[in-house]
Formats: sequence, C-alpha cells, structure tokens
Amino acid sequence: MMNFKLLVSISGSLLVARLKQTIVAGVGVTFSIAMFITLLSFMSGLNDLLDGLIINRTAHIRLYNEIRPSNLQPIDLSETYKSHHNFISSVKPKKERLQIYNNDAIMNFLKSDLRVSGIAPKIITQVFFNIGAIDLTGAINGIDVEAENKLFLFQDYVTDGNYIDLKNTPNSIILGKGLAEKMLANIGDMIQVTTSRGERVKLKVVGFFQSGLQDIDNAQSYASISTTQKLLGESGSYITDIQIKLNDINLAPSLAKEYQNLFDVDAIDIQTANSQFETGSTVRTLISYSVGITLLIVAGFGIYNILNMMIYEKMDSIAILKATGFSGKDVNRIFIGIALTIGILGGALGLLLGLGMSWSIDQIPFNTSALPTIKTYPINYNPRFYMIGVVFSIVTTYFAGYFPARKASKVDPVIIIRGK
Repeated sequence: MMNFKLLVSISGSLLVARLKQTIVAGVGVTFSIAMFITLLSFMSGLNDLLDGLIINRTAHIRLYNEIRPSNLQPIDLSETYKSHHNFISSVKPKKERLQIYNNDAIMNFLKSDLRVSGIAPKIITQVFFNIGAIDLTGAINGIDVEAENKLFLFQDYVTDGNYIDLKNTPNSIILGKGLAEKMLANIGDMIQVTTSRGERVKLKVVGFFQSGLQDIDNAQSYASISTTQKLLGESGSYITDIQIKLNDINLAPSLAKEYQNLFDVDAIDIQTANSQFETGSTVRTLISYSVGITLLIVAGFGIYNILNMMIYEKMDSIAILKATGFSGKDVNRIFIGIALTIGILGGALGLLLGLGMSWSIDQIPFNTSALPTIKTYPINYNPRFYMIGVVFSIVTTYFAGYFPARKASKVDPVIIIRGK
C-alpha cells in the first residue's frame, strides 16, 4: 500500500483540479442534509404538537363503568335451551350505577404500583346550561384540581382566570372557551345549570379553558369533585372515572386488560381510544423520512456522475499512477477518498445549515386562538435526526464513489498509454 499521506495529497489535487464540479457535488450533499434535518425537525415537532393535544389531556388508562346489557340473559340459564343459539332483540341495559365501587381501595393499590406514575379521580356528568329559554347541552368534569394539573397540565389550558380558584371557591366552574362565548359569560358571572335529575344549580365562573379541540371547548367545563358531588346529590366517595398515567405509555394496552380483570371495571387504553390519531402521526413521519432519504439519494447520484466524468477525463493520470507503481486498490482508495471528503464536508455544512433553518422556523410567531399555549412553529431538535443525516450522507457518498473507483482501479495503463 502506498503512503497514506501521498494518497491524500493526490485526492486533494484531483478535487482542486475539478473544483467547480466538487463544489456542485458538495452543495448537493449540503442542501440534501439541511432539508432532511429541517423537514424531519419540523414534521416531528408538528407531530409532537398534535399528539400533545391528545396525550397531554388523555389518561394512559381510564377506569370506568359502562352501562350496557348483560351478556348473560335468563334464557341462557335454561337447561332446555342451553345448547341452542339464542337471539334476543331490544335488550335493556343492566340496572347499574356509573359509580366505581371501592374506589379508595383501587386508588391505594394503584398508588403502590411502581408502573403507575400518577392517578386522578374524576366525575363526568351531563348537564344543560340554561340561557334564558334556551338550554345548551354540555358536560361537567369534576376533577381533583391539583392531581389534574400535575398529570394533565391543566393550568396550561386555562387561558383566563386561575385554575386553583376551582378548588378554593365553592360552587365554581371553569367554562370551555367556545361554551363561554355562546353564553356570553364573563369571569365572576353566575350561570345556571340543570342536572339530569332536573335540579337547577347556580355556579360562579372563575375561568375559561381552551384545549385546542373545538368540540371539547364548545361543550365541556370543569368543577371540583366536591362541587360536582353536591351538584349530583352524591356522597363524598362518589366518582365515575379513575385516570391513570404510566411511567411507560407502551404498557397501557396490557395493563388496561390486567386492571379490568383485577378491579371488575371497564378499562380503555390511550392507544385504543386514539388509534386513528396515532396512525396519522405514523404516516406523517414515514412521509418525512421518505422525502428526506430521497433527497440524499439524489445527491448521491450527483456525486456518482461527477466522479464518473472525472475518471473519464483523468484516464491519462490514472494510467500514469498505475505505471509508476500504484496498485488498483490505491487508485480505488483515492477516488473513494474524494467521495467521502465531499460527503463529510457537505454533510457537516448540511448539519449546521439544517440546525440554522430549524432554529429560524422555531422563531417564526405562530399565534392562533385555537392553540393558546403555542407561540411559535413547533420544532423537534432530536439528536437522532442529525445522527441519521451524518450516517446516511457518508453511506450515500461512499457508494456514489465506490462504483466509479472500482472502474478506475481496473484501468490497464498499457492500453491507455498505447492509445496515446
């Protein structure tokens, strides 16, 4: 093998001799890496934003009681028809309450489960918001204010007022922004609601919340658990839901089944409840990677073409190198070295340019009333994107240089020199 420094010197000379083509190839790699980084950072940030609208406000596992018909009907108990297929229509639901029984024991067990990061009890009840002669259908979520804020960042979605007033002010309510606009309600106003039992109660508005999901903001409101229990005329132990956050969200499907069997309640995991949303995020990520990798492959073809042309133009030089003692492997290393130099320098500049473009997008104001917590366009600075960009730029340029280099290494100097 020839001296390494000599091979590097020859590679540098060939790069400088075709400086314009080298710059064009380097710019192609730089632009491809920069767009790859920027595109993935922006799309991933957008996915995080959209997922956050759901994940930040949704329990990993929700325990509740669903009112539904009994699976075991009286005819199924009959010995006469035991072996038959029984078809029953218009089956009425079981006479059950929405309340979760033994909820104190269940919550104590969950607090001791190391897989659980936190729990928050909840009451969901349907009500009518009375506006003169008009009734608006809506729902009140009775929450443990501090637990809800800890697990679901409740304060980030309270755009007016203070979330803790819900706990400190008796008979208070925080209205969804859309619902408040329909009712023309202001903070400090008293509103009237009618429960499903026909009882009318006055509540004081202490704030507005905005989740970014219009259907929620137009119908839902929040009150403390104690206020909701009084509203329904229930005892202090009455709750309808237990919301669970896990240390590992991927355990949600299996743990939901485990808790359902263990506590004899219904359980739904976040993956099942939001499967369509998760599919959309996966598709967007796949599209981003596909476009980014396509850019890198196109840049690789550009380098391949430039090196191919360089070999045809430098046949004399290659013949002289081989005639003076350079082996085919040495010639191979020279041209692969040229390709890798273009890939490494272009990739490094591409990473810096991609970071700069991502940062620039991150500074652009993004103000919308639908997303009050978002101030600028979302960007995800995940180091994984930069590592993928570096590795792919080196791999792409290596193969772009490998095939022309192999062709150069097989040049017969006798044929070239004789032809001259």
